[in-house]
Amino acid sequence: MGKTAAELIAQARAWLGCRESDGSHKKIIDIYNSHRPLARGYAVKYTDAWCAAFVSACAIKTGMTDIIPTECGCGEMVKLFRRLGEWNENDARVPKPGDIIFYDWQDNGSGDNTGNPDHVGIVEKVSGGMITVIEGNKNNAAGRRTLRVNGRYIRGYGVPKYDSIRQTASTPVMSVEQTAMDVIAGKYGNGDARKRAVTALGLNYAAVQKRVNEILKESTFPKKSVEEVAREAIAGRWGNGAQRKRKLMEAGYDYASVQKRVNELLRR
Repeated sequence: MGKTAAELIAQARAWLGCRESDGSHKKIIDIYNSHRPLARGYAVKYTDAWCAAFVSACAIKTGMTDIIPTECGCGEMVKLFRRLGEWNENDARVPKPGDIIFYDWQDNGSGDNTGNPDHVGIVEKVSGGMITVIEGNKNNAAGRRTLRVNGRYIRGYGVPKYDSIRQTASTPVMSVEQTAMDVIAGKYGNGDARKRAVTALGLNYAAVQKRVNEILKESTFPKKSVEEVAREAIAGRWGNGAQRKRKLMEAGYDYASVQKRVNELLRR
């Protein structure tokens, strides 16, 4: 069986509902502790925080410990992802299912989050600018969390090098939804170049472009005034150049209006 995001997510789903109150989470801890070499030689206690152990146990059960490092601490796990060349520092990234998302609960929501990671989970899906995550130790159980793309508290992502996803009747290589999000992020360029790239994925270009337009029009993102966002851009919150344009568009803002106000403020 290949090392795919779908396999990892299926394992995470199988443990949804395991909780400390009835001891059903212990089997997850036991799987983590049975793995050799045991990270830093530390056996996780049933009373310890177990979010990283949950992600690690999913990797152990699916035979993916070569692409998803086993650890019981979030900070150490980030270091290991860096060593594997699988760390993505951009907390504004539009993630893919199977990405490992890290949180920093001390994030103030301004600029790039570079704090210490406090929690971790597995991205289950991304739809309409919203991320659904499966996590261990969420309210002392394995459960789901939903948050916005580029939402507050996102620290960054571990991006495992999965095998190429096999196309089947039930599991297409890429969904229209995910491809639309990638288009908005600038992955496939514009105009004819975008059309060729999307068509090469075996998808209907018109359907993808329609979904792109719908996402950009949706009001699912918290809206600030052009004035507020322009001042944030000047302060460095939104990056520069193409990066600023991409981030603003992903967040549902009119880039031209924001940049115009930025220029006006800078001329004062």
